[in-house]
Amino acid sequence: MNTLTSSRGYDADVLIVGGGIVGVSTAMQLTERYPGMSVLLLEKEASLAAHQSGHNSGVIHAGVYYAPGSLKAEFCRRGAAATYEFAREHDVRVERCGKLIVATNDIEVERLNALYARCKQNRLDPELLGEAALRELEPRIVGRAAIRVATSGIADYPAMTAAMARLAQERGAQIMLNRRVEALHEDENGVTAETPAGRFRARHAIVCAGLMADRLAKMCKIELDFRIVPFRGEYYRLPASKNDIVRHLIYPVPDPDLPFLGVHLTRMIGGYVTVGPNAVLALAREGYRWRDVSVRDLSSMAAFPGFWKMLGKHRASGLTEFRNSLWKNGYLELCRRYCPELDLGDLQPYPSGVRAQAVMADGTMVHDFLIRASRRSLHVCNAPSPAATSALPIGAYLVEQFGSQFDVSPRISSGVMADATKAIALQASTHYL
Repeated sequence: MNTLTSSRGYDADVLIVGGGIVGVSTAMQLTERYPGMSVLLLEKEASLAAHQSGHNSGVIHAGVYYAPGSLKAEFCRRGAAATYEFAREHDVRVERCGKLIVATNDIEVERLNALYARCKQNRLDPELLGEAALRELEPRIVGRAAIRVATSGIADYPAMTAAMARLAQERGAQIMLNRRVEALHEDENGVTAETPAGRFRARHAIVCAGLMADRLAKMCKIELDFRIVPFRGEYYRLPASKNDIVRHLIYPVPDPDLPFLGVHLTRMIGGYVTVGPNAVLALAREGYRWRDVSVRDLSSMAAFPGFWKMLGKHRASGLTEFRNSLWKNGYLELCRRYCPELDLGDLQPYPSGVRAQAVMADGTMVHDFLIRASRRSLHVCNAPSPAATSALPIGAYLVEQFGSQFDVSPRISSGVMADATKAIALQASTHYL
């Protein structure tokens, strides 16, 4: 039996599934916007931010890459400002070090110019650099041209998640770890979550389940025209002797057809530098290593026609990623295009991450946030980068959707994200952010 009791027959008014940064942000903002509403968050791991939120580059993105006028671009820009503000108020480590996107050939220079125009449209303040200016800023980086975006930075996202959790708990939210949701049932009166530790009943649910998003959405009878396909992002760490190799974040020019940003050099909040990630198909939803294989996950992917269509569309890049994952020299060459002094000995082991990528039935990889709704629940079905940067405005959006979808009138609306929520347009039961 679970330890919660309720005379009304509910363990909570709102159940949140998933203790990543988006789920915890939503819990924090629900308790702020609806004082007195009971919120229960269930996380299957022994700690918060155990998967995507704790296995990423730690970058605070400025909003360079996203379509002008889109909510994704808006959320990223707002999210960056909100992240710096939240970190300052709650003693979370951040550093505004800036980003350089480096072009190394003619095709990349052409793409770089398009990115520069997009930066301007997204109300950023980019600086276009020639080869000499790039070398002056970063003597150990080479390239034909670059964009400098000063508002990019780095953050300790697990610490930020923990700070949000403390605020949510101070306002009455309950957070339970080691509570894997194995079944989710929805009826006309509420939602029931089945876990090995007991059954939990709530009036409504907000599901932020990352790598398991499609499975939990299906349990709530949401029609699935997509599946989650896991991509492992493999990183290396540079030796301490190269902790000062760059002053900025160094990114290649991305392929506009893919939702991945390429292998980059990242100054981490701990003072060291990582290289990565790539994007190689994982053999399990939580396949952090090649030896992590799930027959269930592979069978699920193989049974989805969109998976094979995706492979067909991106056969060449997929094979390249596969090769470079197994052949360290190929991975190194990606880095040496803009940082030629690196050698194989510099690529030291570092934990990988796994990205939950929604793929549609036609094989299209979803670039945007994807939210679906049922009668009693909201589901974050795709939360790609920059989800960590955008966690505060995404949480605000979900709270707004919760109030609109389920006809809940707020008793109070205040705090750091109140102004941000005013600009968010409410949409139908399928939302592409």
